[in-house]
Amino acid sequence: MRVSGRDGVGGITKFFRIMFRHDSLTNHYQTNFALMQHHKYSLSDLEKMVPWEKTMYVTMLLRFIEEENEKTKQQINSRKK
Repeated sequence: MRVSGRDGVGGITKFFRIMFRHDSLTNHYQTNFALMQHHKYSLSDLEKMVPWEKTMYVTMLLRFIEEENEKTKQQINSRKK
């Protein structure tokens, strides 16, 4: 990929600042660790993902976990009655 002379490295730096502005370095490593340890993603799979793709998978995973927790809570409440 060729970058035009006027954008140079600054254009690439700006792109990555925009793409990662919502994510700190600590959060990045904690998220990768959790995905590898608890959900069996490999580090190479995580590194191959583009940032928005990883965000989508994490969002879907959080939604799934919330739904499972709600089901568990409902089952516990139905047993108590």
